Amino acid sequence: MPKLSSELLSVLRCPVTGSGLVQEGDELVTVTADEAGNKLRYRIEDGIPLLLPPELLPAAAAAPSDQHDAGQHDAGQHNTAPRHAAE
Repeated sequence: MPKLSSELLSVLRCPVTGSGLVQEGDELVTVTADEAGNKLRYRIEDGIPLLLPPELLPAAAAAPSDQHDAGQHDAGQHNTAPRHAAE
């Protein structure tokens, strides 16, 4: 497994704890432990970190690949006006 770039690792955070992440083989591991004292682990598949909380992984794996980002495409088609930070 190729190493992720240090630039990418510097911006990635654990979605559960907000901790920084380090690469260990084909996984990213939190720098600090969660409330239970566990360091959370996230798989890297085809060079893409899967930063989903553990309880959501089964649902993501079961969803057909054409449905993973369907909501994003639909939402963008109906709103053609630019959005501003103040909105």
